[in-house]
Amino acid sequence: MPNAKVLEAKKAVVAELTEKLQNAASGVLVDYKGITVAEDTALRNELRKNEVEYAVVKNTLTRFAVEGAGLSELSESLNGTTSLAISHNDPIAPMRVINKFAKQFNGAKFTIKAGFMDGKILPLEEIMAIAELPAKEVLQAQVLGTMLAPITSLAIVLKAIAEEKGGFVEAAAEPEAAPAE
Repeated sequence: MPNAKVLEAKKAVVAELTEKLQNAASGVLVDYKGITVAEDTALRNELRKNEVEYAVVKNTLTRFAVEGAGLSELSESLNGTTSLAISHNDPIAPMRVINKFAKQFNGAKFTIKAGFMDGKILPLEEIMAIAELPAKEVLQAQVLGTMLAPITSLAIVLKAIAEEKGGFVEAAAEPEAAPAE
């Protein structure tokens, strides 16, 4: 039986991981067996750029954490080598970055085991579909472009009408007030 100090340390790890899982917008469990140090470094750099937390996790401690976070269905995926990528801001980021790296290896040594978003477990097909979505900033720019298109068109039409009628009408100058005597 482990001593009290080790047990307390493990409980602290489980509590911290449970809190991270509960507060995460999304996350992905990954089987990472066989990747090189250079490949792992490149992956971690890309994840860091996208504000995604990534760590190798122990299956037994993670099993307790997913139970505590209400994601008990993930327990089935906790076998073999496991790492966890979670994001608190952009729910698509972990899936997009991990899927990009998984494609590089053709599923041979880096595969997605399971994932969740907003406290719900997602099927692998949905994870792959979500992973293909553009980054949050790209989506925001597309929406903004869509919203600005009608306004831009209106401005072009108004300018053309004004030029057709002979130019812009200047605002009439207000008469100056007479000086007080």
